[in-house]
Amino acid sequence: MRDTKTDLLNCGKKLFSSKGFKDTNVSDITKMAGIGVGTFYNYYASKEKLFMEIFSQENANLKKSIVEAVNLDDDPFKVMKEIMSLNMMGMNSNPILKEWYNRDVFSRIEQQYREDNGIGHVDFLYNRFVELIKRWQAEGKMRDDIDSGLIMAFFSALINIDTHKDEIGIQYFPQILDYLGEFTMKGLTAGLNPHIEKSNKGDCQ
Repeated sequence: MRDTKTDLLNCGKKLFSSKGFKDTNVSDITKMAGIGVGTFYNYYASKEKLFMEIFSQENANLKKSIVEAVNLDDDPFKVMKEIMSLNMMGMNSNPILKEWYNRDVFSRIEQQYREDNGIGHVDFLYNRFVELIKRWQAEGKMRDDIDSGLIMAFFSALINIDTHKDEIGIQYFPQILDYLGEFTMKGLTAGLNPHIEKSNKGDCQ
């Protein structure tokens, strides 16, 4: 039996990847899937809804690959720097995820997704790592006087800064992200992480 929804997901992914969200329309997707345009709306209310489902799947796959690639038992400073680097590389190398940086397009997609699903915000970035933050807090490797959700928001804010390169000055990237990541981790591990204390002394010599 034909799985029409899977066909729409696969065809949507191919077209969004090759043409981008803006230049892909519903008729392109249904033509490739071999179904009528009306059938599309039995499964998705809009092109935006389909894109967001594909984006969420691709994002989940990226986060899973990052978790598998990083040694989570390593020093928190090293782990978070590696996570952020792998996340940025993954976002930029995947044509679906790269739409995140097209803020004119993605803000509109995200807004409609929130309205359709009745949610205040969409966390695409580090939600898979909240348990890691809680573990570090329990082990005394990260400050426990700051809520883990707020700590996650710090890292989400760092990634969002990358979408404002033009306003900040593109000449400062990626150094600005490296430094902000370093400053954030130093603040979150102040007095708790010998690795960072040692690193500081080495940098000043």
